[in-house]
Amino acid sequence: MSQFNGKEVVRGLETGLAGCHVCEKVAPISAVNCPRCGSHLHLRKRDSIARTMALVAAAAVMYVPANLLPILTTRELGISTESTIVAGLVQFWNAGSYPIAIVIFTASILIPLLKIVALLWLCAAAKGILSHSAKLLGRVYWVTELLGRWSMVDIFVVAVLVTMVQLGNYMSITPGPGALAFAGVVMLTMFAAMSFDPKLLWDQLLSEEIETPTSQPPSKSE
Repeated sequence: MSQFNGKEVVRGLETGLAGCHVCEKVAPISAVNCPRCGSHLHLRKRDSIARTMALVAAAAVMYVPANLLPILTTRELGISTESTIVAGLVQFWNAGSYPIAIVIFTASILIPLLKIVALLWLCAAAKGILSHSAKLLGRVYWVTELLGRWSMVDIFVVAVLVTMVQLGNYMSITPGPGALAFAGVVMLTMFAAMSFDPKLLWDQLLSEEIETPTSQPPSKSE
């Protein structure tokens, strides 16, 4: 039994219990496989931080060409026009379409960047490089999971446009290399979030609580 915030807590790691990462059923780690869904049981994901950092680094590298390379090419009456995410954002803003520009900025530029920063933050906290409260780390992890739901907005829009706007020799839209790079950023950050084990955060917080107790033992009276 361990102490956290002055309270005694029972950890599954100490009792040999593991939560299934698929169906979340708690079972003895000695069972090897989950008795409900048959998935392999593990107390902690192997090399979780190393894999997460590698995937986040690759996503950060892909983030630059995703925003600078053309995400789609429009061919109208024989004239081809290439559009990047940044150019499309500026075009909509200058045209007065502020809500569309804000959506593009949020979904295409801000959300991927926030997810990369959040994952780096969580990895640093799990390694003990940064020290934060459990409440703050829980919120950061929750935001990371929430942002993942909006990661494919740009790719979805490009796919819809490519499918619908095919008017023969008059007009056509084809995806550009920026769409491939952006899809790479989305997939890499998704895999990074999946490979990160949040239990490592609580392990680190517990170890810090043990090393720096919040209260001092009472002194003996003379």
